[in-house]
Amino acid sequence: MKSVTLNTLRDYKTRGEAFSCLTAYDATLARCADNAGIDLLLVGDSLGMVLQGHKSTLPVTLDHIRYHTACVARGKQRSLLMVDLPFMSNADSGQLLRDAGELMRAGAELIKIEGQAWMADGIRELDRRGVPVCAHLGLAPQTVHRLGGFKVQGKAEDEAQRIVDDACRLVDAGAAVILLECVPRAVGRAVSKAVEVPVIGIGAGPDVDGQILVMHDALGLDSGYVPRFVKNFLSGNDSIEAAFRAYDAAVKARRFPGEEHCF
Repeated sequence: MKSVTLNTLRDYKTRGEAFSCLTAYDATLARCADNAGIDLLLVGDSLGMVLQGHKSTLPVTLDHIRYHTACVARGKQRSLLMVDLPFMSNADSGQLLRDAGELMRAGAELIKIEGQAWMADGIRELDRRGVPVCAHLGLAPQTVHRLGGFKVQGKAEDEAQRIVDDACRLVDAGAAVILLECVPRAVGRAVSKAVEVPVIGIGAGPDVDGQILVMHDALGLDSGYVPRFVKNFLSGNDSIEAAFRAYDAAVKARRFPGEEHCF
């Protein structure tokens, strides 16, 4: 099978076809997800919570992300590999460029950055140097303390409009993909219509272009709190790869997420 590229995701959006994404942190499970047809793998700073046992993503360092990026890059073949920049990598343009360069050398094919419209200059600098960027909007876990917890964003009309406006501005700056986390379904739909680039959702409803889940959540590995947008795909399946195939099929048939998973 051909490798998934940004052009593949753009083609999915043009044709109105959904695509599947999962987090991954090691070679074995990355290979399993790749074999199951998952289009995009994310080495997320969520590893701080699901692998390291922290209460947030903030303790995750560049060295942690780089290590897991190299592991996943060795395990996958077809899937596009997106990688998170950890907390404070966007402190200034020099730091941003150095950290993104380190992750690209480790195997990243798409760099994800949390932030709002103020990230436009940084995204422009990365794009100018050939680094493809995914802009992460809505609930940004790296700002959890400022937000007062893991809360749905964009519920008020002005907040919803700001998310749409920020997405447009960041795409104009060069963002190749938008990721929306924990926003009302209407916001997911509005952003997907407002921008030409693929929009990935996690807790953003079914009207975006792609869906992503934390791999551990998709396997029903309960960490004590199960977000509304999560579904256990291992239930009813006899292997991890079968669970990933079920998730991939449900996303592409637009059976997941359902209304019960939406805000």
